[in-house]
Amino acid sequence: MLMRCTQADHLNQQIIGVCIDSKCQYQRPYCNSCLPIHGQHLNKLTSLELLDEWISKRVLIVQNVEQIAQACKLEIDSLLNKFVNLYNINMVQLPKLGLSQIDNIIKGLSLVELWEKTLLNQFQQSIQQIKQIIKEILENQQLQTNLSSTYNKQVSKSFVIKEQICEQRINLNLIKPNLKPFTFEVMNQNSIKQEEKCFAIAINKDNSILLAGCDRYIKVFDFKQGKLNQLQLLSDHLNWVSTLNFMKKSNHFVSGSGDKSIIIWQMNDNNYWICQHKLKGHFDDITTIQLNNNENLIISGSYDSSINFWNKQNGWLCQQTIKDHTDYVYQLSLNEKEDKLISCSADSLMLVIEYSQKDQIWTVIQKIKVEQYGYRLSFLDDNQFAFQPMNQQQMYLYERISSNQQFIKTKQISVKSASKNCANLFPQQYLKSKCLIVSKNGQNINLIQKKENGDFINKQNILIGHNQIFGSLSDDGEYLITWDGKSKEIKIRKCHQI
Repeated sequence: MLMRCTQADHLNQQIIGVCIDSKCQYQRPYCNSCLPIHGQHLNKLTSLELLDEWISKRVLIVQNVEQIAQACKLEIDSLLNKFVNLYNINMVQLPKLGLSQIDNIIKGLSLVELWEKTLLNQFQQSIQQIKQIIKEILENQQLQTNLSSTYNKQVSKSFVIKEQICEQRINLNLIKPNLKPFTFEVMNQNSIKQEEKCFAIAINKDNSILLAGCDRYIKVFDFKQGKLNQLQLLSDHLNWVSTLNFMKKSNHFVSGSGDKSIIIWQMNDNNYWICQHKLKGHFDDITTIQLNNNENLIISGSYDSSINFWNKQNGWLCQQTIKDHTDYVYQLSLNEKEDKLISCSADSLMLVIEYSQKDQIWTVIQKIKVEQYGYRLSFLDDNQFAFQPMNQQQMYLYERISSNQQFIKTKQISVKSASKNCANLFPQQYLKSKCLIVSKNGQNINLIQKKENGDFINKQNILIGHNQIFGSLSDDGEYLITWDGKSKEIKIRKCHQI
């Protein structure tokens, strides 16, 4: 339906979008002439075409709140049911009961004190906090209404705003994100044959060295202008190499393996890579590794369901283990501040784990149950992460709600799969410099870009035609290197601006 702006001096122009900034005193549908008054928050404007998706996201949040409230009510009801038979007990009835019944009554009623000290006190505090939050939300809504009314009256009386708009008019194109289109194209002449399965690939920070885990061996390649020249073959692992991660400062790298070990590699004076440390603490295959920027922390996940935290203190030692998962751990991801870690597992559970600087330990602060487990997830920033359920046509975005610091699902992003089967490994990556998510799903590699307005678009979908796909994106986003079970080649894809 065609809508027209009702501002007196905007010449009945067509409405093109809606301001969604709750702090803006002019929050309302806008036309081209309205744009200057939103100049400080253009990223908070959404077009009419995207309005339905924005509304759906907010409805989903309300539904999540409703589900949380219902879950809370069910838990409280289950507790009350344990005491319902004790409400009408009095001293007259006691002699008529047996000793075992009296014993059960006393034990039940004795729990009330614990209940009051823990649950009721916390519950009352939470109610007061919720009341205050709701009060602030309603007051802000009333303030917005009053400000909007005042503004409309001012516009009716004066044409000063029209003169300001003529001087500062902003083209509609400015609210579109300035993200250059791109495509990754295979450098066919640089592909090399690799018969053994290549589960892990890594590229160093300046794109000069490429590593490939080929069965139990690690092939070290000189990597120049997309061309590979093998320099070394490392054979210290006793089983398939599952993970490879370069450090950013020292240029050392870390490998994990099906032999349950982690190896830290360094380059010697002759420019050969040698085993510096071998870490043993898991009881099954290593599946995922995360490194911090200071290079003094390694976090590892395994098929043994555990997450180990290795600290560099006079050598590398496992300082802590988290065992809240009950099945394979598939991927870990650290946030930008490196004080939160997320994990996904075959137990259909995601963990949010937080580091306490005071206590110097990692603690599980949230457990997120999902309908379909997934192999891949990654932080986008400190308050957002993306999770890919296995073989689903949607990726899910989770965002942290400031009121309770909990992550909830807020958005679905369309992706491709083209398969009923999917292989784990090939960790999901997010490249902040290009706002780009690289996520393998089924037989596809999805390249998803986050726009300035917070929306996501699948910029390129690479159909491999086989579910055995493994690889990595370079730190600068220039190269995507993969191995797949169909071609049995290591392929180099270079990014080209369109």
